[in-house]
Amino acid sequence: MRDTKYTVAIHILVMLATSPRDLNSDDLARSVGTNASYIRKVMALLKDHGIIASQRGKSGTRLLKRTEALSLLEIYQAVNGDDVEIFQIHQNPNPACPVGKNIKQVVFPFLDEAERQLKEALAKNSLADVIDRLKQAAEDTDAGSTID
Repeated sequence: MRDTKYTVAIHILVMLATSPRDLNSDDLARSVGTNASYIRKVMALLKDHGIIASQRGKSGTRLLKRTEALSLLEIYQAVNGDDVEIFQIHQNPNPACPVGKNIKQVVFPFLDEAERQLKEALAKNSLADVIDRLKQAAEDTDAGSTID
């Protein structure tokens, strides 16, 4: 199963940024389609990185950063760690094999470049960009969006 923390984090942050009312983990879980304990786990990562704040015993969580100032890379790093490392080499390539002994140095320049491009793309897009795209998608489908 693939890790979905990143997309769940974006979903949570969009909801917090656009909702006219305070939201709790149960509200967010219903929107995301998962359980509230998973939402709280992702929210804890966002809180640890100073992106959101909540108070014990008080319903609701708030966004601490302006949506324009919160890059998609910052969100990624908050939930996955500082290193964007999508591709990993298998652990034990055979050093006696001509492929096994050279696979890392032959393949990784391509993979390193792909990761660099991903970081650049995430860094230049913000949560505000996601919200704008959601508004546009709602207009395009004429679904009567609640995102303001």
